[in-house]
Parts: sequence; structure tokens; C-alpha cells
Amino acid sequence: MDFNVRKLATDAGIFFSRAVQFTEEKLGQAEKTELDAHFENLLSRADCTKNWTEKIYRQTEVVLQPNPGARIEEFLYEKLDRKVPPRPTNGEILGQFMLEAAKEFGSGTPYGSTLIKVGDCQRRLGGAEREFLQTSSISFLIPLRNFLEGDWRTISRERKLLENRRLDLDACKARVKKAKAAETKAGCEGEAVPDFQETRPRNYVLSASASALWNEELDKAEHELRVAQTEFDRQAEVTRLLLEGISSTHVNHLRCLCEFVEAQAMYYSQCHKYMLELQRELGSCSGDIRCPDSLDVNCHPASSPTDPSAFLPLNSPSPLETDALQIEEVQPPASGTRKAKVLYDYDAADSSELSLRADELITVYTVPGMDSDWLIGERGNQKGKVPVTYLELLS
Repeated sequence: MDFNVRKLATDAGIFFSRAVQFTEEKLGQAEKTELDAHFENLLSRADCTKNWTEKIYRQTEVVLQPNPGARIEEFLYEKLDRKVPPRPTNGEILGQFMLEAAKEFGSGTPYGSTLIKVGDCQRRLGGAEREFLQTSSISFLIPLRNFLEGDWRTISRERKLLENRRLDLDACKARVKKAKAAETKAGCEGEAVPDFQETRPRNYVLSASASALWNEELDKAEHELRVAQTEFDRQAEVTRLLLEGISSTHVNHLRCLCEFVEAQAMYYSQCHKYMLELQRELGSCSGDIRCPDSLDVNCHPASSPTDPSAFLPLNSPSPLETDALQIEEVQPPASGTRKAKVLYDYDAADSSELSLRADELITVYTVPGMDSDWLIGERGNQKGKVPVTYLELLS
């Protein structure tokens, strides 16, 4: 091994000098070169950018991949420089399970055919999620990570180098100050009148020699100070340029953030489209596989300022039909009334409907022009519309 003892000793001396200077600054025993206010603002802005970028990056990872085990696996594959194997999304897995269950139950049965429709929708939702994850990773996560692992590391390295240059500069200033003080002291001693009655005026000779030595030491210290000042100024300029580049980083992150929002909006738009299609498919099914009104995704409170007719549940009567159908005026047909057992509790949405309690028996019948998903129910003197899916019709 090529071992340079002289270089090792020099580096050790520099490290020790910096350590002494740093310690004395912390104890208030040494002066410290302060950076200008603009430079301090750049440093503060850079630290703020790094901290918040790191938090946003970590939380975005959690949002896109809630499973910590999967995140660790992806991290290990990345560090090993290997491609992450494709992993199905939860929606795709759920869709596959539904399709397999439909095969077992029979695709011709009401439950099996509905499982096929819902399972296919879940698979499409999972595919949309996969595309969203890939797009978000490329357009948002990777740029943030590149900043943290690339640009910020460069800035940190140059800042550390600047701090070392500052310690060297302040140490040189301290040496110059000490050399000047010693030279002044030696000069004062040299001005004393020598005792020429002595055979050899030793004090005078020694003072003159010490003054010459301190002059030489002062010249050396001032030269080292000029060199340290030049290196410090050069490093400060390099660091300043890097810190001013944070503005460009903000512009780049703004663009990436907009792309992330667009990808997110497209993803949710696709999901909404798929769910509407599924809802229409289920709404067009036969009465044997109708879905309760609680599953309708377009239901909104009646107090919504938007047009209520645009958000009615599938298969519900339109406002015109409701107005035309006055419950009080409905009369039971001469024949065709049936008994029905209530399967679930149901709270009436308005005065035209009848609230139900599980396991009670009511009389039901239909009237011309009424939606097939609803019947007229009677319980004593009470009358109102009731949903078919909450009833078990008795023979």
C-alpha cells in the first residue's frame, strides 16, 4: 500500500487546526467569519426546500404504495440494480377472484353473471391504478428523488467544503493576530536601552533575534491568510451559484407537480367512468339481481343546489313520474295484491315512500306506469312506495 506519511501528517494537522478553531468558536473564545445576509437566506431556503421535498416524497410513496413491505422490496431491487417484477394491483386481484368465483357458481346464475360484470370492472380499475402509479412515479417521484440524491448531495458537499475553508480562514486570522501581538511585544522589549557595561549585552541581542523571528512568522501568517481568503472566496462563489439554482429546482418541481395532478385527475376520471358503466349494466339486469338503492353512486342529498334529476338513482322514477303518481290516490287492484316479508330495515326518503322494518309482513301491489323496481306497500292505514329488493314476495 502506498502510504504517504507526510501527506497524512499534513491532513492530520489541518484537521486538528479546524477542530481547535471550531471548539473555540463554540466556547466564544475565537472570532467567526459571518456570511452576508443574502447568502444566509439562500442557505435557509435550500434547507427548507430539502426538508419539505423529503417529506412530500416520503408521503407520496405512502399514498401510491401503502404496503411498507412492497416499498422495501422495491427499494432493495433498486439498490441491487434489478428490475422490479410486475405485481398485480389489489383491484386486479379482487377482479380475478370474482371471475374465478363466477366460474364456480355458474355464469348463467344471477350471482355468477353479476360477479363477472363486477370482476371485469375491478380488473379495469386495477389496470387504471397501475397506469396511474407508473405515470406518477416517472413524472413526480423520480424528479424529487433525483434532487435529493443528486443536486442536494452536491450542495451539501460544497457547503461542507465551504465550512472547512471558513475554519481555515478564521484559523489564519487568529495566527496573524497572535503573530502581530508577539511582534509588538518583541519590538517593545527591543527598544529598551542595552547595558553596554556588560561584556555581552545578551538581552539586546536576544530581543533583536526574537523580533526578527516574529517578523518572519508574521509574513508567513499573512501569506497563509491571503491564500485562505482566496480559497474561501472561490468556494463561497461556487456554493452561492448552487444555492441560487434552487429557484430552477422549484420551477422543475412545479411542472412535475402539475403532471402529477393531471395523472391523478385522469385516474379518478377513468374510475368514475368504469363505475358508471358498471352501474348501468347492473341497472339493466333482470329483477332477480337488482341492487339496493344504497349502491347507487349517483345519489345526492335533496338539498344539493344542482339539478336533482341528474343525480337520481338508477331505475328510480323521474320527477315527472313522481308528481303524476299521487300515493293517496292509488287504489289497490281488485286482484293481484300479495303479501311480502320485509328483509331489511328501510327508511323512507320522502312522504311518497313507506318505511319498513325487518321481518314484518305488508301487502304489496303494482300500478300501471310504475317503475319495476318499486311496489306500492300497505301496512294498516299507511301506504307508500317500497323497493322490491327489500322484500321477499310470498305466494
